[in-house]
Amino acid sequence: MIKDENLKYIFSTEAIRDKAESILQLTLEGQTQFHLFPEKLEEVADYVLKIMKDKYPDNKIPFHSRWGHFNVGNINRLQELEKALEGKDAKEKSKIKMDLAIISVLLDAGAGTKWSYSEKESGKKWNRSEGLAVMSFRVFMEGTFSSVENDPLRVDSEALKKINLKDIESFMQVSESNPLEGLEGRLSLLNKLGEVLERKFDFFPDKRPGSLVSFIEKNYGLAFSAHKILETVLLSLNEIWPSRIEKEGVPLGDVWEHSLLGPKDSWEALVPFHKLSQWLSYSLIEPLREGGFEINELDQLTGLAEYRNGGLMVDMGLIRPKNVLVLKDAFKPSDEIIVEWRALTVALLDRLADRIREKKGCDASSLPMVKILEGGTWHAGRAKALELRKDMSPPLKLESDGTVF
Repeated sequence: MIKDENLKYIFSTEAIRDKAESILQLTLEGQTQFHLFPEKLEEVADYVLKIMKDKYPDNKIPFHSRWGHFNVGNINRLQELEKALEGKDAKEKSKIKMDLAIISVLLDAGAGTKWSYSEKESGKKWNRSEGLAVMSFRVFMEGTFSSVENDPLRVDSEALKKINLKDIESFMQVSESNPLEGLEGRLSLLNKLGEVLERKFDFFPDKRPGSLVSFIEKNYGLAFSAHKILETVLLSLNEIWPSRIEKEGVPLGDVWEHSLLGPKDSWEALVPFHKLSQWLSYSLIEPLREGGFEINELDQLTGLAEYRNGGLMVDMGLIRPKNVLVLKDAFKPSDEIIVEWRALTVALLDRLADRIREKKGCDASSLPMVKILEGGTWHAGRAKALELRKDMSPPLKLESDGTVF
């Protein structure tokens, strides 16, 4: 599908791991802005295992995906969705669930510490990623992303293109007393998604994100490797991201430069993460499986370079900034210290996963990264952040535009 070999590589999980390993080696050589303390890996593994055992004592660990967040507070919202889908065939259900997953993940970048969502159905308030999940679920069920009056359970190009700042402030309940980080960035993603759905007919024959189901079946059949989902997500949605680095006229998305890897503007200097795209890929596995697809080699996808996993590494002393004063500053995703932090997170998650599997006596097929993220590292990062900071903020401060973390 991708003819340019450099572009094909930077859109691969192989590149994510390769570049992360390069930054890890540079750190071991003392060339980055972080110290690495490998002896701490054992302590981190034990902490994650404790979290895993406490949260999933029956060892039935679900995937790290958007679907787990929809039922926050032990409220089975997905049962409500299933009831609404009664009578539809498996492929149509898969398409609708992919509509929901894609729109929810795109709205899922860090909300900040001051925002919450008031759910009228439960009478409760939810914040952070779970709050964004409940919000997106309720807004989806209300038909906000559908332009067809008698068919609310869909996301389509016409509805997305019409959403404006006032609309998104309303359905995300944003106000002076309830501020949300990266609001305009999220609005831009929705509007651009609407444009892409209309323009990229090969990927989206029905002008809906969920019509990727048709593209996937046509190009990959009913059985394929997990990295094909990521490749499809990157190729189909790459134009929705803010203009950052482009190569051969193609926006690269969550890809950044590091001066120690190569000259500025070179392919060598690029460090890809594709965090939201991988989070989305993980979140599409379940609806695709329900639609009759078989997805193999789940461990090809990498750990996610986001602030819960990365925060765990810093908060437990596995890595530490050489200059502790940087913990007081705020950084952009393009700043090299953040690129290093995220790359080290990816590389160390692979090592941590290996150690956890050794301790549990299992392999990657029975305990893939997607379960280690959900079973332990993401929740461990959140728990450790709460121990150290009341607002649960990450150890390094981030300037979020709503499209990266």
